[in-house]
Amino acid sequence: MHRLIKALALFCLLWFFGGNAIAQNVKYVNGNNSWDPDSLGNHRAAISVAATSQASKVVIPWRRRDDPTSKQIIVVDAKTSKRILNVKTENISRESGTIYFEPTSGAGKYYVYYMPYKVTARSNYPKAAYLPLKNTASEAWLAKTSKAKPATLLYLEAVNAMNSFYPMEVIATKAEVTALGKSKKPYLVFAEDREHPIKMTHDLPQRWIQKGAARKFSGSAAKGENYSYQLGVYAVAKDLKNVQVFFYDLKDAKGHTIDSRNMSCLNTRGTAYDGSFLEKKVDIAKSDIQAMWCLVDVPEKTTAGTYTGKVDVYSKGAPTTTIPISITVKNQTALNGGVNHPELQTRLTWLNSTLAQQNEVIKPYIPLKVDDNTISLLGRKVRLDKFGFPKQIQTFFTPEMTNLSSTPKNILGEGIHFHITDAATHKDIAFEPGYLVESFDSKTGEKLGAKIIGGGYAAPYVTPGKISWNSYNYSEAMTMEVDASIEFDGYMNYSVKFTANQDISLDDIKLHIPFDTAAAKYLMGLNQKGGLRPDTLNWKWDVAKKNQDGAWIGEVNAGLQYSLRDENYVRPLNTNFYLQKPLLLPNSWGNGGKGGILIAKKGNNILSENYSGPRSMKKGDVLCYNFTLLITPFHPINSDFQWSTRFYHKYNNLDSIKATGATVVNIHHATPINPTINYPFIAHNAMKHYIDSAHQLGLKVKIYNTVRELSNSAYETFPMRSLGHEIYSPGKGGGYSWLQEHLGDDYIAAWYVPEIKDAAIVNSGMSRWHNYYVEGMNWLVQNVGIDGIYLDDVAFDRITMKRIKRVLTQDGHPGIIDLHSANQYNKSDGFNNSANLYMEHFPYLNRLWFGEYFDYEKNSPDFFLTEVSGIPFGLMGEMLQDGGNPWRGMVYGMTNRMPWSDNADPRPIWQAWDQFGMQGSKMIGYWVPNSPVKTNNPKVLATVYKKANKALVAIASWADSDTSIKLSIDWKALGIDPTKAKITAQPIKNFQQANIFTEGGEIPVAKGKGWLLVVE
Repeated sequence: MHRLIKALALFCLLWFFGGNAIAQNVKYVNGNNSWDPDSLGNHRAAISVAATSQASKVVIPWRRRDDPTSKQIIVVDAKTSKRILNVKTENISRESGTIYFEPTSGAGKYYVYYMPYKVTARSNYPKAAYLPLKNTASEAWLAKTSKAKPATLLYLEAVNAMNSFYPMEVIATKAEVTALGKSKKPYLVFAEDREHPIKMTHDLPQRWIQKGAARKFSGSAAKGENYSYQLGVYAVAKDLKNVQVFFYDLKDAKGHTIDSRNMSCLNTRGTAYDGSFLEKKVDIAKSDIQAMWCLVDVPEKTTAGTYTGKVDVYSKGAPTTTIPISITVKNQTALNGGVNHPELQTRLTWLNSTLAQQNEVIKPYIPLKVDDNTISLLGRKVRLDKFGFPKQIQTFFTPEMTNLSSTPKNILGEGIHFHITDAATHKDIAFEPGYLVESFDSKTGEKLGAKIIGGGYAAPYVTPGKISWNSYNYSEAMTMEVDASIEFDGYMNYSVKFTANQDISLDDIKLHIPFDTAAAKYLMGLNQKGGLRPDTLNWKWDVAKKNQDGAWIGEVNAGLQYSLRDENYVRPLNTNFYLQKPLLLPNSWGNGGKGGILIAKKGNNILSENYSGPRSMKKGDVLCYNFTLLITPFHPINSDFQWSTRFYHKYNNLDSIKATGATVVNIHHATPINPTINYPFIAHNAMKHYIDSAHQLGLKVKIYNTVRELSNSAYETFPMRSLGHEIYSPGKGGGYSWLQEHLGDDYIAAWYVPEIKDAAIVNSGMSRWHNYYVEGMNWLVQNVGIDGIYLDDVAFDRITMKRIKRVLTQDGHPGIIDLHSANQYNKSDGFNNSANLYMEHFPYLNRLWFGEYFDYEKNSPDFFLTEVSGIPFGLMGEMLQDGGNPWRGMVYGMTNRMPWSDNADPRPIWQAWDQFGMQGSKMIGYWVPNSPVKTNNPKVLATVYKKANKALVAIASWADSDTSIKLSIDWKALGIDPTKAKITAQPIKNFQQANIFTEGGEIPVAKGKGWLLVVE
């Protein structure tokens, strides 16, 4: 009787948890890419038919996380590889489906493909559209399905391991989930190891039904290992608010301890990208699952043994759940925390890294110095007024931009200042610097009076890399608090807070930046392509469509970029995704659309008036009129680096690359040694071998690695998805099939490589992924030997860029960083200028590649100079789109990318450089007032590369048609005897034929072309 009861209980259990025993014993296998998923889908069931019949029937307990009710079923005869059209489905649900089919080859194996899709749209941004349910069976055959013979499910198969749903995406049945709810607990906690990341947020995995809710967790770790495990919190009966995990010490039998301070929950707290403390609130909707990733940094000196303790899971208004924890520490030590095995999630601790956060000065910059109210930095000086605003900004760069000068160039015509106009009087509110102190009679409490004490900005806090200061400025109507800083590269940050001391109406709050006319020749930003500054520019905020909040105004050797922000500023998305996460309109500057910028000549200055319009403030109201400044240039250009550093943009045989004359190999993604986008850790052993071989040949190797989107091959994909929108941007989903099948929804699909099925997801912006990125770059320098990185647009700010430069240049590593940008001046990118968008990164770059969608034929020289060349910022660049214009490029020292397109071969120009001896030459651009070589046509420009007793003159035409020019040569400045001088054009393939010219003679110049002339 006892055995009968047990048997009945077992039968009921099997019936309750899945309907039949077969559902509990499905075999899952890896298809090893044995079929084309883009025609049949990523998943199939292998079916065995035992005997010949006209119809077979099989029930497939597929336990799917998607909705299968409207998706097509394709049945294929394994023997003939032909599709079977006589197919019928019934009882299709997420748990199982019944399939009838005609076994065309009789007994044998058949495949049921149950998620077929078709790829639409362009190959690098595909859309996988799942085929709709379709009846292909004949009426005659359908009549025979009533006598179908049962077939057997052999196994469920994914096209490869990457696409497999097993085990964490095999869902629990409704009956199984219902049974869990009978516990009457508001939530359940499932302990899970690190090797099975929780992937579903709306479905419980069958694995947890089989394991049961956590009574304890046990695992093993090495000494010094970055260990982790998961607590899956399932909100059974109600929404959960502010879920927390509390850790306790773990102890072994002898009293040795792993301190709870070595433990943390990745989902609730950590370290932000800027080094500040980060605290996150975790709420869980009813019936949802939240993975809580628990990190345990096991100290290296931990004694081997088994350590036990507990963790508590708590939610507001719900009982605490205690989970016993047992971690066995093995008698072995993990190398560098175990990060060489990221598949074990040992790198999750990188998300909280503070590596390279110290604001140490980076070469070629020098420590900041303060003398009274003047701050000095490389090539620049800032003098502050009594409120802490710049009274004057000066630069000390020569017009050539190749050296520093002792003669200052003023950027400002007068000091930067605010105007706050009272609507009642229409007069500016006058502030007194200092604190208002009121005095009272100690006996009666009667107010005796008030006076302002102090004055001027507080003594600055000085470090070699950053100087900070503040001031408090008082008026009867308002107070103005200023917190400001400057860093060694010329970046200034102002937080300006206005507080109303009484109810007040204002005509305006506006910031005046008066530029010296001699330092305001060019402008970039505010709906303007880079070029000559217009006489008048009137701009209004339009954040929904335009990534614009400031401009760069300047000359080649003196300029200022400014950006208007408030306390809620968040860096928007860029590179095709701006409209999905645009700028937030600053409440202060924007003022509901009333604000804007007017740039026009006023007196002897060019005034940038940044206004916000009329408004009212109640007593105690606060408005933050924050802004940033970047003082340009950042450093002199290093032209010798330009001539000697020659890039090859392709994975190729190293001997072949060496033979081209290239010196640096840029390894893009989707290559054998760097297959996945922005996750260069998959083939790191092959990458190291390649780099070691390159170094033996005297070549350097850089890799493609940026923050913008991230490959779905990242081991940490699902732990980072558990962080909500911190690392991955919210979106409408879609894209390639893997993303739809495994992420489900709430993401933005990004770049995709069809050859290797690498599907990327858009990053959310500023996040802890930047900490990981810095650590990852450090690891690549130390363990793989990379010589730098190639950035394809950038989705991080200058804080991360400084950290990257520090780890790339550590211990004498070259740390070369070059930035490519597609032209951002378009609708999808918010009509921003690439140079304006990325200027905060320029201090740490070695070269620019601007870039795709840049037009080198229809734009002016001023556009080349400001938006493409990098010269006004201390950089040099290269061209990309359609091979660029080699003649115009040489006026700025630019060539094109090799190899890229048929006409993109810089080798002939490299050879011309070597024949002339470009190393050590002095670049004197056409923009230099006293350039020794000029043409008599303002639309045909000449740049000189001067050496002792000879010069190379680059000539390029922007004339509307073929023309002829004459050269005006200052022979004395060149150091050449005109009576002995020769002017020759050496033959350069695809550039020019050999020719000889005479002084004062006509030189023909074809439209859009030019010459490279040797004068000696």
